[in-house]
Formats: sequence, structure tokens, C-alpha cells
Amino acid sequence: MPKVLIAADSKDVRDEVKAVLDGRDFEVVEVPSGQAVRQVAAEQVPDLVVVDLQMGSMGGVATCLDLRLEESAGRLPHIPVLMLLDRRADVFLARRANCDGWVVKPLDPVRLRRAVRQLLAGQTFHDESYKPVSV
Repeated sequence: MPKVLIAADSKDVRDEVKAVLDGRDFEVVEVPSGQAVRQVAAEQVPDLVVVDLQMGSMGGVATCLDLRLEESAGRLPHIPVLMLLDRRADVFLARRANCDGWVVKPLDPVRLRRAVRQLLAGQTFHDESYKPVSV
């Protein structure tokens, strides 16, 4: 059973992701900050980390970069990272952080589950389905 670590300072975001993943398919671990990710990742070595872009003092970009630095130093294996973005313009940040995939909010359970499955299969997922509504 794949282990997924969810990092978001908003309980609502963690609950939303957990609702999509929880059950017999995944083991879900939650942390309320980006600062907690490295330690939990080192102790439990999740198969996937899901990070919210906007988190307190260490957001999704810094969290992803921290995991990549630990990987490059040989202290952690490669752990795929899925970033939850607030808007389409944040794709630039996700790319710069070297995350493996992203989903633009509002979260859609079908897109989120597809992204998780693809990342766990060693692929990437770039949420191109989100199109801003013109008014």
C-alpha cells in the first residue's frame, strides 16, 4: 500500500486530499507544516509527498527544494512531490521547485487521484485541464 505524506497548514486542505486518498488504496500521513516534511520523510520514506504551495514559514516551494537537496546529498531517496497550486500563474514556481507534478485548486477528486496514480507510477502530472473562467 503506497504511503502518501500530506503537508498543508490548512486542515481543510489536508482533509480534502485525505478524503480523496484515504481508504484501502493508500496509507496517509499528515503534517501541518513544510518544516515537518523532511523529518517525517526521513523516518517513514513515503512513496509520495503532497504539498500545499501556501504554508506558513516554509511553503511548498521551499519544502520541495529541501527534499531535492536532501536527495542530492544522498540522505533521502527520490520522493515524488505533487504541489497544490492556488492559481495557474503558480506553475512557474512549481517548475522552479523541481516538483514532479502539480494540480491547480480548486481540487477536483478525479484530477487529484489521476495525478497521484501517475506520480506513483514514476510519471509526471502537469495539470493542464484547469482553464480560468473569463468574465
